[in-house]
Amino acid sequence: MAESWVNLAERIGSDLHLDLQAELSGPGGRRAALIRALREAVRGGRLAPGTPLPPYRSLAADLGVARNTVADAYAELVAEGWLTARQGSGTRVADRAEPLRPAVRTPRKAPARARGPRHDLRQGTPDASAFPRAAWGASYRRALQAAPSEAFGPGDPAGRPELREALTEYLARARGVRTEPGRIVVCSGFAHALRLLFGHGQSGGGVLRGPLAVEAYGLDFHRQVLATAGVRTVPLPLDEHGARVDRLGRERAVLLTPAHQFPTGGPLHAERRATVVDWARARGGVVVEDDYDGEFRYDRKPVGALQGLDPERVIHIGSVSKSLSPALRLGWMVLPERYVDAVLAAKGEREAWASVPDQLALADFVVSGSYDRHVRRMRQRYRRRRDRLVAALAAHAPHIGVTGIAAGLHAVLRLPPGSEPSALKAAAWHGVALEGLGAFRHPETDMPVGDGLVVGYATPPEHAYAAAVEALCAVLPPP
Repeated sequence: MAESWVNLAERIGSDLHLDLQAELSGPGGRRAALIRALREAVRGGRLAPGTPLPPYRSLAADLGVARNTVADAYAELVAEGWLTARQGSGTRVADRAEPLRPAVRTPRKAPARARGPRHDLRQGTPDASAFPRAAWGASYRRALQAAPSEAFGPGDPAGRPELREALTEYLARARGVRTEPGRIVVCSGFAHALRLLFGHGQSGGGVLRGPLAVEAYGLDFHRQVLATAGVRTVPLPLDEHGARVDRLGRERAVLLTPAHQFPTGGPLHAERRATVVDWARARGGVVVEDDYDGEFRYDRKPVGALQGLDPERVIHIGSVSKSLSPALRLGWMVLPERYVDAVLAAKGEREAWASVPDQLALADFVVSGSYDRHVRRMRQRYRRRRDRLVAALAAHAPHIGVTGIAAGLHAVLRLPPGSEPSALKAAAWHGVALEGLGAFRHPETDMPVGDGLVVGYATPPEHAYAAAVEALCAVLPPP
């Protein structure tokens, strides 16, 4: 027999495997084997009810059997009710032919999805409903049409040159970053950048080594990534001027959020920016700059990237997670020249690289001006939301202080001492998703900053924001 399968894609829209060789071990020869194979295809759901079958001549030629063998098999299956045959419409799987259901193992029901909160005011995500679908789609189409064929083959671990060139211009103009395309490595976000810099496991293998100084309040997830890589983190106290970089000692690197300290708010003071760069030069160390929401500022002058002070001592990391969407998984590292080759080596297999079509689309999105327009539009929207939050608190909870609101996508609500746990419990009971300030505290710091709530005013969709703020005010502790 020439073939044991037939590709029916052109005729019935899908590939169908007919294992005649296996069926030939049964009685009745080729005709019976074909009948059994077709029955099995219907039982198993590979031939759905209503699916047209190929003409006798075509199927016979594909399978290497006589035309009469196929005609007889079809006729018997029609008689049995598996198939139907009508003049002018050919032979099809009968509508009443039901796929075989498992007789022994009953499929387990998927667990019901947990109901989410009615009002989501957690920090960390922009308004997903505001994603610029039309502009992004236009950039995607233009980018795919203009892309060279080699873009869809094995690529450069540094990322597409179109995106690195676009980022070089944009970061210089908007963030004061000094670099060139050869010193930018595209990654899938800040956590991916940390893994590339510090390694993926206890065995090490990263570009940098600990101990690493970090701010006393920050994302616990980032600390977990570092702990998994075997990196010890040393907390730096915070005050109204940002991290106390004068407390740096024998650490090899320091991780900072200098444009907008996360989560307490406020930029790193100019004198401390100079101090930390001087420390890195004297120590032979490096500053890792998390520029997570540097585009969003409201009541202050723009604060440029720390990297601009010394491109050889600062690693600048950014992404589109706050400005566009965390779903895109696109970020970048601007590296001192001495780290570029080591980071590319650490990046390794292509499966860890960001999607090339998404990189091309982002490059077009930036170059066309769509990114700037989107950021300006969202900056205005988030400022209005912040103002509404502040006004609502002044009207309904004037005893609650609000800090960290000159920039970014979240605010810190200062609570009476000892009231954070009860406020979080009340919020959860009323379907309001919030995070307490204590969740961001480094476990080894002895620096208290008081009780508080971290409110992400960017997260809810526009139509749900008023109700979310009202619900928040209702769960705040009394004076």
